[in-house]
Amino acid sequence: MVEHREHELSRLFGGLSPDDRQSATDALEWSPTIEIEPASPYLPAAFRGAVLLVVEEGFVVVRASAAAGRSVVTVAAGPGEVVLPPGPEEVLSALAPTRVTVISADVREQLIAVPAVAARLVEQLVSAVAQRQEALANFAQTRHTERVRRKLLQLARAHGHVVGDGIRIDFPITHALLGEMVGSSRETVTRALDELHRAGFVARTGSTYRLLISSTAVL
Repeated sequence: MVEHREHELSRLFGGLSPDDRQSATDALEWSPTIEIEPASPYLPAAFRGAVLLVVEEGFVVVRASAAAGRSVVTVAAGPGEVVLPPGPEEVLSALAPTRVTVISADVREQLIAVPAVAARLVEQLVSAVAQRQEALANFAQTRHTERVRRKLLQLARAHGHVVGDGIRIDFPITHALLGEMVGSSRETVTRALDELHRAGFVARTGSTYRLLISSTAVL
């Protein structure tokens, strides 16, 4: 479902000065938002004309098709983060009820004409590139348990919240999803998580993971 925004400030521009927030709001006045339900993959055609997507609520992943019918998660983003629309062989999916703002080329030009707004966009894009580089570097690890450990640390840094005994990753993570993120099978991820649990690195409640205090010193 597509809805038009009515002078609502995007999560991306929170914390800017009142004048800069107003400029961003004015530029986004007619930018549509898309409500994305979990388990409903969105193909590139759903974002025709978009050059950037801003996650306002929820959490999204972008999947690319791989050999033998497997897929790889290339992007994971939460509220206030920027992602590119999915490419020709990619799909975008939500892990929870999600709302994204669609930014067209014209709107992008209006936004970058405001220095503080442009700086915020660049900041988020740099963060997205850094996360992707870290994710790619993780594939150099030959031990699957180490791949899973590093991916959980990356997710905790980017999307975690401090709780009494560590850092909780506040979006649903399945073994299959972790497998897509680290290039391993679901069964291999299950064995790796069992090993990390025995080592006191991670605890699980339902589909939510916590990195325990002793393991978060390296964050």
